[in-house]
Amino acid sequence: MENNPSSSRTDRKTIEKNRRNQMKDLYSKLNSLVQHQTSREPAATSLPDQLDEATNYIKKLQMDLERMREKKDILMGNENPNMTMNVGKRMVGLRSPEIEIKEIGSALEIVLITGLDCQFMFNETIRVLHEEGADIVNASFSVVEDTVFHSIHSKVGETGIGAARISERLKKFVNDAN
Repeated sequence: MENNPSSSRTDRKTIEKNRRNQMKDLYSKLNSLVQHQTSREPAATSLPDQLDEATNYIKKLQMDLERMREKKDILMGNENPNMTMNVGKRMVGLRSPEIEIKEIGSALEIVLITGLDCQFMFNETIRVLHEEGADIVNASFSVVEDTVFHSIHSKVGETGIGAARISERLKKFVNDAN
């Protein structure tokens, strides 16, 4: 077999030309997937700028995805008590909810302690009380750093059976949320 330098050089040029065309197509596909923030046409943007823009866009999507996952976990009640989340410009610890229920005759005093991430628990507590026929006399809350103290006073029927059932349901709800 004869070693022809001219033929070898032509093959390398063709291979390199094909590689450049393939890379150009891939850059074009990548660029078409990026939401452009500038008003310039993609063709007018240099290749390094297009790659920077694609990199920034991917990082933004990753941060958005993480934020959405955190929000979903919080809304679903799947928060980990040792996790932290961004609230404004500070990090807030997520805490497990706690409940204390005192029966005083036909009245119930409920103290629900949650983190800033568990506001739905207050609503659920009120819903359970209404379902059980309790009348809410007073409800209030106080916020201390990243902890919310909910205080609910309600009147239950004359029998202690209703109060015991309410206590059981609320304690089960809070324990299941942990």
